[in-house]
Amino acid sequence: MRHHLPSPLLLACTVLVSPVWAQATSSEKAVLPTVEVSAPRLARELYATPAAVSTLEGGEIAQGQQRVRLDESLNRVPGVFLQNRDNFAQGQRIAIRGFGARAPFGVRGITVMVDGIPYTLPDGQAQLDAIDLDSAKRIEVIRGPSSVLYGNAAGGVIAVTTADGRDNPGSRLRMGAGSDGYQKVALQNGGVQGDWSHHISLTALNVDGYRDQGSTEKYLLNAKLRRELSSERAVTAIINLLDNPRSEDPGALNAREVAAGRHQAAPNSIALDAGQTVDQQLFGLQYEDLAVGDGELYLNGFIAQRRFEQQLPFVGSSRLGYQRDYMGASAEYHHEITIGSLPLSYIVGMDVARQEDDRFRNDVGAQGAVGEPLADETQTATSAGVFAQGDLALSEQFTLSLGTRFDRVALNVDDTFLADEDQSGERTFNEWSGSAGLSYRYRPQHQAYINTGTAFETPTFSEFSNPLGGGFNPTVKPQKAWNREIGLRGYIGPLAMDYDLALFSVRVRDELVPYDEGGRTFYQNAGDTHRDGIELALGWQLADQWRVNSALTLARYEFDKFATPSERFDGNRIPGLPEQTWVNQLTWGNLDQRFATLETEYIGDLVADNVNETAVDSYWLLNLRVGDGWQLTEDTRLSAYLGLRNLLDEEHYANVRLNGTFGRFYEPAPGRSVYGGVELSF
Repeated sequence: MRHHLPSPLLLACTVLVSPVWAQATSSEKAVLPTVEVSAPRLARELYATPAAVSTLEGGEIAQGQQRVRLDESLNRVPGVFLQNRDNFAQGQRIAIRGFGARAPFGVRGITVMVDGIPYTLPDGQAQLDAIDLDSAKRIEVIRGPSSVLYGNAAGGVIAVTTADGRDNPGSRLRMGAGSDGYQKVALQNGGVQGDWSHHISLTALNVDGYRDQGSTEKYLLNAKLRRELSSERAVTAIINLLDNPRSEDPGALNAREVAAGRHQAAPNSIALDAGQTVDQQLFGLQYEDLAVGDGELYLNGFIAQRRFEQQLPFVGSSRLGYQRDYMGASAEYHHEITIGSLPLSYIVGMDVARQEDDRFRNDVGAQGAVGEPLADETQTATSAGVFAQGDLALSEQFTLSLGTRFDRVALNVDDTFLADEDQSGERTFNEWSGSAGLSYRYRPQHQAYINTGTAFETPTFSEFSNPLGGGFNPTVKPQKAWNREIGLRGYIGPLAMDYDLALFSVRVRDELVPYDEGGRTFYQNAGDTHRDGIELALGWQLADQWRVNSALTLARYEFDKFATPSERFDGNRIPGLPEQTWVNQLTWGNLDQRFATLETEYIGDLVADNVNETAVDSYWLLNLRVGDGWQLTEDTRLSAYLGLRNLLDEEHYANVRLNGTFGRFYEPAPGRSVYGGVELSF
């Protein structure tokens, strides 16, 4: 069945756009500060950026939040959908315009950057567990394919910037507690002394979990040390340490088990003590020189190690782990020149990265005893890319943006466990990407833009499994996406309203889709899909102390064609994606840090399987956050906050496992829950 976008949106767009154009003939009564974005690498004013980009500042990330999961702040970004906020062993699943939806766990198809360091690996996987939201001062989201500047698996981009001490000196001690055994302590210190600046953040998290077999223990350190070498040169060292000694996995339930008790874990999850442990260390070094000729040079290098072990909730080949070495570097040169009389700002650069995983897998018996080894291999992925992008100012109002990139991604498996035949293999992909955009700034604070761009996504190592045995599946290849987008954004002075409207159409060919054969999941390039929709974000300052924020997504995600060896699913919906989401926030606040935010969140219905036989109902959530602050001394301040989630005790699911085996699709979410905390700043 084809789903059409509801007509009320057309009315909403008309209401929005009419005063925008009317504003072009009247003087603006208010002016917002200039907003710059850097996530597209070429830093520029937001109103000169021909792409759908959303920016969240530190206050929006932190105010009254637990700062544990990205969905706390990203739920107000249209086009973004997150699942699995409660199962730390599986990690949050993120989809941007449908990219990332196929992931059985974790993140696929989306580039995640933290302080310029890619958390997305060369093979396209990404982990979010080492992101420190307590020190995050900005999150930028590119809501569309961005391979021109980020290479493989850039169906969307999430870029997190953490504090470096220059703009938030002093110390902070934060303690929180809440339902389901939630406990968290965070300590931060930052400051500037001469040419040196630093910021250190330490957090400890313990959660018992809403469901049985759902506890988590995690410790995180994020630190930056910056040295100003001169007025135009600086070097920054970054250290990120993660110790996650326990994250239990309650598994997925079938409908009968959900009806018997939403708190329970899957039987095998308890019997096998399903869960994971993670230990990771990352070190980064960055150099910036703002006076290289007439341009700017940025160099970035990093090295990381990750040790991971996991017990999956089933008997058989379910004990696995790896030791990963991950390293990379990038170089960017930014410059401004004049072509004739037209200014051109451009960036040229290169990225290289290498990922080496020593992996094992063991058999596990019904009583949880670890048995014989079933796999022992080294997986190596290397990537190298060169890119260029430029913005040509055709006039004061029009800016033309063009970009291109070439990537080489090589994947290799060296199998040393030969009892099941040699599974070694290698594949190399050479990919070109391109983008073009035109921005029309028809008023100082109003912009219209149009853009188009391509993206590619290679299969990850786990998606290369060959159903016939013997190394890489030779028939699997990268999927390709073509994105087209039209947008309006601006600020309407008389109404004190900012708006961001985007209409997008994405065509994906050779879509990587999962299918089951012999009790195992394999992948194939079985589908072509279309993803069409409208994203609308509004911010309205009703009065000095009242503000409304709203984020609406109306979309259609469907297979144009999709065939497995035994079935066809042409015209079916892509599983795991709601086609309507709507988040609204009403915030009251005064100048003394007292605030209250009432939030409604609507998630539309979705399907859980390729056949579209398992439907998951839509739901509404109502959340509340309040807080206050008191100045104890000139340099000391105490603040407190309280949060209530799911005030109406709505039954819904934190995660839906796609094409769940034996009907195990559902991971129930908590009912009504509460959390709170205090923070001492000095």
